[in-house]
Amino acid sequence: MNAAIQLVKDLVNQFPVLEDSYETHVFNEGELLPHVFFWDVTQDVVSSFVTPDSKVLDWRAVLSFLEENLSKGIPEVNEAICTSFLWYLPKPGNPGYEITTRMGPTMTRRFQEIRPSG
Repeated sequence: MNAAIQLVKDLVNQFPVLEDSYETHVFNEGELLPHVFFWDVTQDVVSSFVTPDSKVLDWRAVLSFLEENLSKGIPEVNEAICTSFLWYLPKPGNPGYEITTRMGPTMTRRFQEIRPSG
């Protein structure tokens, strides 16, 4: 199994609130495309960050999960997190951009590499 697909499965196992999105992606595509799935994850995480009273998804725990997995140095995992999560975080001046200041050191470094202007 591709490491990025395993990452998605592990993410959904840890955060069951993502199961509906996971099922939608598997159903619509016939197979799981991690990069497409991570678009929804990014939107859900940012939405949870922007809405402090939201109990739907723990954005801090998701960032911690992604930090831990990015730190492992697995190429497929790194590609999925960097190009399909970090890249799609809000731009400076947009609601939710402040989440970029709450990431762990590995994610912060990679974010600065792929989006040096923020």
